[in-house]
Amino acid sequence: MSRTDSSNMKQPPVPLATLIGRELRNGKIEKPFVKFGQAGLAKKGEDYFLIKTDYQRVPGDSSTLFSVFAIFDGHNGISAAIFAKENILSNVLSAIPQDISRDEWLQALPRALVVAFVKTDIEFQKKGETSGTTATFVLIDGWTVTVASVGDSRCILDTQGGVVSLLTVDHRLEENVEERERITASGGEVGRLNVFGGNEVGPLRCWPGGLCLSRSIGDTDVGEFIVPIPHVKQVKLSKAGGRLIIASDGIWDALSSDMAAKSCRGLPAELAAKLVVKEALRSRGLKDDTTCLVVDIIPSDHPVLPTIPTKKHNMLTSLLFGKKSKNSTNKSTNKLSAVGVVEELFEEGSAMLTERLGKDFPSNTNSGTFRCAVCQADQPSVDGLSVNTGSFFSPPVSKPWEGPLLCTNCQKKKDAMEGKRSSMPSETV
Repeated sequence: MSRTDSSNMKQPPVPLATLIGRELRNGKIEKPFVKFGQAGLAKKGEDYFLIKTDYQRVPGDSSTLFSVFAIFDGHNGISAAIFAKENILSNVLSAIPQDISRDEWLQALPRALVVAFVKTDIEFQKKGETSGTTATFVLIDGWTVTVASVGDSRCILDTQGGVVSLLTVDHRLEENVEERERITASGGEVGRLNVFGGNEVGPLRCWPGGLCLSRSIGDTDVGEFIVPIPHVKQVKLSKAGGRLIIASDGIWDALSSDMAAKSCRGLPAELAAKLVVKEALRSRGLKDDTTCLVVDIIPSDHPVLPTIPTKKHNMLTSLLFGKKSKNSTNKSTNKLSAVGVVEELFEEGSAMLTERLGKDFPSNTNSGTFRCAVCQADQPSVDGLSVNTGSFFSPPVSKPWEGPLLCTNCQKKKDAMEGKRSSMPSETV
């Protein structure tokens, strides 16, 4: 790596705001076409999906258009999936001021998605129902794709180089060691189902409740250590575009990410979604609800994503994303965009709400009131607790007004998710 040719020297990191600013000044922002297809087969009827194209962040302002694609795989009933479908987007928008620039909006999205997932979970649990749901929520603004997910519904990215990459993390206890350790540290138990004779069968589950997932929305009856805090990843595609495949586990239990991508390359999105479902059915049969969304982000001069011969995976993996900063919230370490390269802007997967909200959350305590960082409700300043204060039931361990402020109920929710008090799933507030 000791090259002296200046043309081969690594370019310094360029902040997202700078990249977008350059494009705006040069008149180079050309939003891509977004084309999609949807297909599915029902076994239990608990899968739901959301599609919103050309949605205006600021009503009446066409320059604030974005699109949303999401899948919600319900369990123990459909109520949580329906509730999440109907509320997450509005909760995202309520967490971000309207009067901000596009680059500020994109930078605010990861934290707003965390807030929206937690707020949706709190509001659903007040209903006293026990169903739960995965949620894979994809927001597309221009060439920037932001994905938030809990559970095991997956979103993959297939780029023109033929490399398939995960934009989500599966929160299955069987496969995620870090999540198993987090749950046991928070007071939960992880084990398999015991049957007659003491034999253990099936996948690893969290007890009480027996859920196979470590993160979801809802699931009031399984303890607060099953958290709604999503893994969030944000990437910027090159002008070559790319294809997203978003699907419930009915697809991923039958097909690997590579198999799903390869099965539909070169086909229009609508036909591609049907073919992925057909391939999963051929491979495994209809064992579960099976829902697939295929979303093509296409340069405006291409009617369909062109098929490019697949290159060797090991040569392109390091090129697809810039240097990853897993669990990093530093948004100023972005890589300079180049043709054929996907620029990773943000990735964070911590289950700790304190870490996800940060300390620079806007608040206004001078007016005598504050807005809770999660539920967005205005509260008297004297009732607020900093997210960094520590447990609601313990003395403050940091400055009382440092960082975002939480109302009493949201502080209790945070404490419960972090194992700082006993879970009380039947409690409604």
